[in-house]
Amino acid sequence: MAVFQLLLGLGANALLILSVFLFIAFLLYCLYIKYMHMKYDHIPGPPRDSFIFGHSATLSRIMKSGGNVHEKFLEWSETYGPVYRINGLHLVTVCVTCPEATKEILMSPKYPKDKFVYNRLFGLFGRRFFGLGLITAQNHELWYKQRRIMDPAFSSLYLRGLMGIFNERAEKLMDKLTEFADNKTEANMLHLLNCVTLDVIAKVAFGMDLDLLQKSSPFPKAIELCLKGMVYYARDLFFEYNPKNRRFVKDVREACDLLRTTGAQVIQKRKTAMQNGEDVPKDILTQIIKTAATEENMTKEDEEFMLDNFVTFFIAGQETTANQLGFCVMALGRHPEILEKVRKEVDDVIGMKQDISYDDLGKLVYLSQVLKETLRIYPTAPGTSRQIEEDMVIDGVHIPGGISCMLKLTFDSYVTGRMERFFKDPLKFDPDRFHPDAPKPYYCYYPFALGPRSCLGQNFAQMEAKVVMAKLLQRFDFTLVPGQTFDIQDTGTLRPKSGVICYIKHRK
Repeated sequence: MAVFQLLLGLGANALLILSVFLFIAFLLYCLYIKYMHMKYDHIPGPPRDSFIFGHSATLSRIMKSGGNVHEKFLEWSETYGPVYRINGLHLVTVCVTCPEATKEILMSPKYPKDKFVYNRLFGLFGRRFFGLGLITAQNHELWYKQRRIMDPAFSSLYLRGLMGIFNERAEKLMDKLTEFADNKTEANMLHLLNCVTLDVIAKVAFGMDLDLLQKSSPFPKAIELCLKGMVYYARDLFFEYNPKNRRFVKDVREACDLLRTTGAQVIQKRKTAMQNGEDVPKDILTQIIKTAATEENMTKEDEEFMLDNFVTFFIAGQETTANQLGFCVMALGRHPEILEKVRKEVDDVIGMKQDISYDDLGKLVYLSQVLKETLRIYPTAPGTSRQIEEDMVIDGVHIPGGISCMLKLTFDSYVTGRMERFFKDPLKFDPDRFHPDAPKPYYCYYPFALGPRSCLGQNFAQMEAKVVMAKLLQRFDFTLVPGQTFDIQDTGTLRPKSGVICYIKHRK
């Protein structure tokens, strides 16, 4: 502002000089965009909406109308092939569905996560958000150090010890569903599942008793705001500068502050208790602090990483699992023959038992198939992206190496999971695709990503999902309330748009 006041004081000549300077800068930027077009336009792709903004207008329209951008990516993949290009300003995105390239790039540590996307997840509208936690760390050494600290907290031996909490929190959901069954009222299953999965991750990971099915809490709303803000912040560079979005941006910042402040308090309280020799829960936070203490050269930044990972697990540890369970209930409600088959398996394995054991989970084979098929059609975290610094050829298409973060390769499991090329009759919900004797999908099914950067908590999530679904199938009949949509809501993660509204009845 002071610069403009000075220029105004200097008079018309200064304004003329400034205008010429801005025009030259704009012209040079347009030349740079033209250079990027010339470099990558040999790659197939849809016509651009505009020279400068590329395909941004198309994607923005879909977002503003509440649509699912991954459906557009699927359409473009079917039209332009396994390698196609999207433009936005000077940035180029190459979308890849070729299994061989998926294997080579995602399974190797030499291709870092895309700087543009994951830098945008570092913070939200000026607030540190995921920071440099496990999801967003791009430097391999930085990521590997954190992964080494986290691994013991997700070992199979440790996860076995969590079955008691999984059962306890799932029982609270069953008690809540009993109220809906007795009162003959409609149940918003997605909301209830969000409550139970957040209860689980809060208790299992951080020793927090939220009891969201009985008590109100600011955390669910804060998480919803952060996820919604994350989508706009990552996909719309100009969103925060629009005056009509100021209130929303302020709310997102406050939500982000709440999560990080809570995380700092929980971590400090636990560390103090451990230093004083007090009894502490044997949860994931304790494991992380103990393991971190054995690391050499722990720095203040490492402490910040622990807070980054608090936010990461607090959000990712509940959001994607709740959405998977919601989609699973929705799919079973639409396919009564599959519902009956999986219910019979639960009856055979679990019977009338209240507590489900770790060994029981391994016997629920068809339920595993149902959950996997759910993630094929409805992957809750559908995409990941990588950078390439050197030229490479994918499916016969030459991809020039990127300059800084101007080029990224994206891999979308929503797209590959719905392509006839990989799955016959792809929109049919068919758990037998994942029968133990069925051929395994070849690098076209990756709901938890692949390789060294695959989701650390995937076994945790699927154990939790099995316990919740097994208890639900054991105790209740559910039918979908007529008239609701089965559309998908894109909030960065994918979730059932209508919330999966059900009538609940006690099983006879």
